[in-house]
Amino acid sequence: MTTSIQPTHDEDQPSNRNPGRLSRGFILPELATSLDPFPWYRTMRESEPIHYDARNNLWHIFRYNDVQRVLTDPTNFSSEVAQSTMTEEEKKQSNFEPSILNLDPPRHRQLRSLVTQAFTPRTVARLAPRITEIVNEHLDRVANTGKIDIIADLAYPLPVIVIAELLGVPPHDRDRFKHWSDAVVSPNTQESRQAIREMRGYLKEITDQHRIDPKEDLITALLSAQINGKHLTERELMSFYVLLLVAGNETTTNLIGNALVSFDEYPETIDRLRGNPSLIPTAVEEALRFRSPVQRMIRVATADVTIGGQTIKAGQMVTPWIGSANRDENQFPDPDSFEITRTPNRHLAFGHGIHFCVGAPLSRIEAKIAFEVLFQRFSTIRRDRSVPLRRIPAASAFFGVQELPMTFELA
Repeated sequence: MTTSIQPTHDEDQPSNRNPGRLSRGFILPELATSLDPFPWYRTMRESEPIHYDARNNLWHIFRYNDVQRVLTDPTNFSSEVAQSTMTEEEKKQSNFEPSILNLDPPRHRQLRSLVTQAFTPRTVARLAPRITEIVNEHLDRVANTGKIDIIADLAYPLPVIVIAELLGVPPHDRDRFKHWSDAVVSPNTQESRQAIREMRGYLKEITDQHRIDPKEDLITALLSAQINGKHLTERELMSFYVLLLVAGNETTTNLIGNALVSFDEYPETIDRLRGNPSLIPTAVEEALRFRSPVQRMIRVATADVTIGGQTIKAGQMVTPWIGSANRDENQFPDPDSFEITRTPNRHLAFGHGIHFCVGAPLSRIEAKIAFEVLFQRFSTIRRDRSVPLRRIPAASAFFGVQELPMTFELA
């Protein structure tokens, strides 16, 4: 039996913490916007794994192999979605400059080679002591209360501070940076554009200071880097900063929150991790699979292409559902069970192919250290079930909870 996708939730719903939207006017099915979209994914994998959504003129892709194919085939499935839907005049008016998330080769390859400098294993490893300090500082603030909102008190500020420090933002300007981080992903287009203008102006000043007084940091490295003998333009630099702010923050926030929701559903998990911290890395991978921080991506077909027996026309958008692929029975045995020692675990939570998330090493180490410190300092930690879980609005690809109050006892 075919389960048709009935559009019910408009992208423009307001929220205090809404990580943006796929594209103006895109409407999601109601089941996809819940905290438990996984039964719907299963139904679609079984009944209509390649589904045409006539209202939005796009295709939904649900099975692991098909999702992986779309993500790894930039020739037929372009990432330059925004460029394909904007006129040159619109690009000019919006001062449009795509990030590497929205570029295809060869420009994507050129810029990515620079971006990866920020996230090499060696660079990320050097951040570990500072990440540990930040986690402890935030836990110190709630240590005497016995209560913590994992999102507001830890998962949200941690990656914001790390990214801010990578960009050379001084501590006294951190509140402004947090404000911009919220506003940039606001569904309010005017608010988002204003935040981007303010942040670009601020970061331009910092960048200009680095030109005069170079430091051993990311901005100086980007300023000195060249592609084919040319330095990055100011617009390319600003696009990279915005990418760091949004992609570097939201993914880690949702990873930490989603993992703790999963740990709490399986109480023995926390005891196992506390007793054997060496299991934390594989537990993080299972959390990435089980409740992926990014549930879907967006591509546009560059030519007529057949996938799963369906012909996708050139110019049509395609939505590969990562959250569904990561629950595919043909890839993961007993996929709806949370198993922290699952191996192999070839999830697609960070994407696949040329657009595999460059910030994945940083996100992983931030989550790993957060859990190590949490379980070391707290002998018990349980979700406050008097407060129902609320999903961040599903207008974007991101998946997580708006708040996660928990109670704890000190070790």
